Amino acid sequence: MKILVLNCGSSSLKFQLIDMDNEERLAKGNFERIGGMKTTLKLNIRGEKTEILHIARDYDEAIDFVLEVLLNPEYKLINSLDEISGVGHRIVHGGEMFSSSVIINDEVVSEIEKCIALAPLHNPAGVAGIKAAMKALPDKPMVAVFDTAFHQTMPPKAYVYQIPYRYYTSYKIRKYGFHGTSHRYVANRVAQIMEKDIKDLKIINCHLGQGSSICAIDRRKFY
Repeated sequence: MKILVLNCGSSSLKFQLIDMDNEERLAKGNFERIGGMKTTLKLNIRGEKTEILHIARDYDEAIDFVLEVLLNPEYKLINSLDEISGVGHRIVHGGEMFSSSVIINDEVVSEIEKCIALAPLHNPAGVAGIKAAMKALPDKPMVAVFDTAFHQTMPPKAYVYQIPYRYYTSYKIRKYGFHGTSHRYVANRVAQIMEKDIKDLKIINCHLGQGSSICAIDRRKFY
């Protein structure tokens, strides 16, 4: 089973093609400056790196070209789009609506759009990527994985800011937590390496990169 993973940014598209049967990443890439006149697709196929200059004016054109690349017989990745079993979308903000990953349907897309005010740079791109992927791969199941879902066990004392409460009730201004997919993986990997049940551990995670966050995990409750 092969899964295509998409991460749509404000002007970029990152993707990976993963063979789940062999637990092997077959290819990954990063489409940069989508909408500009010098769009570049950086590819890494089984460790071999290359760059392709290709103009993509929007996510429809970017995803269509990614699929063309995956089908290119030169790379020997897939012979047909039928080999792709499903598509995963990394979505930055799921608000209070989503506490886990979900199968995407019209209602899910609508709820993600409602969170645009909370992530005005990222969620519009996420929605555009979902719609483009649905158009290019109409019969494939699609899953939304939310960066905020991991942190939904935070109690109110942890997520409510010390500002007038009406800002939360009216505008949903609160702490949501981010980089949840990273924090989930790291916490479970720590438990695995220590050979302990995560329910017995208290862990401090540090996600360090262009964006950074710290997460306290108390026996599978995430802060």
